[in-house]
Amino acid sequence: MPYVTSNGIRLSYQRQGSGEPVLLIMGSGAAGHVWTTHQTPAINAAGYETVIFDNRGIGASDAPEGMYTLADMVADTKGLIEALGIGPCRIVGTSMGAMIAQELAAQYPHLVRSAVLIATRARPDATRRALTEADLALRESGVRLPPKYEAMRTVLEMLSPATLNDDTSARGWLEIFELTGGGDGGGGQAGVDRAGDRRGVLRSIGVPCRTIAFSDDLICPPHLVAEVADAIPGCDHVEIADCGHLGNLERPRAVNDAIIEFLDKH
Repeated sequence: MPYVTSNGIRLSYQRQGSGEPVLLIMGSGAAGHVWTTHQTPAINAAGYETVIFDNRGIGASDAPEGMYTLADMVADTKGLIEALGIGPCRIVGTSMGAMIAQELAAQYPHLVRSAVLIATRARPDATRRALTEADLALRESGVRLPPKYEAMRTVLEMLSPATLNDDTSARGWLEIFELTGGGDGGGGQAGVDRAGDRRGVLRSIGVPCRTIAFSDDLICPPHLVAEVADAIPGCDHVEIADCGHLGNLERPRAVNDAIIEFLDKH
């Protein structure tokens, strides 16, 4: 993957397809290539160029020491858009990537044509705040959980019961997470989730937006996603059943249809 220098660090990126550009921003702890499993082939087939990249702290991009802030990630992505000359562009973000997309749309509307905000939220409620603080406490303790335990915890947090109650699917996901877990990839990104209530910022967004919620999402549950849609003027809202926080991987066809339908409109 080639690189650009943005906000003082190197970011690896990849462009595929042809047509008007769509920038996809991944969530915490995952590299940009996760989009290529299901989303970029469908978006390319719909007639768009896709741009994916590794956020700071993950994959082939630079990983500065310490915890990162949402402002750091927004500045990185703004610099990427400017360096590649793709603004104003359509943006698709999931989880942390959707938080970045929210801020870009609010602060730099000249760079954003429209935005799809997947598994997003504008604030942590009491349960999500406790989960973030527990994860940070575990990280700061230096304790390393056994890969089997880490995999089991991850699937329970990230996937739908509809997936976990299917033996074949559950075994496959457990194997994937056990093989890929156990590292500290994206560790500095954990600080981003400490951002406070941003609903006031969202009310200033003037570009077209769509939120996509997943019915069984424990990290960004549908009621918190709906708050984002309610705060952004004119934002529409889609909820997809039988998937958790990784709904773009659990129910890719439904997610892709919701993304592309919105991109075609805006």
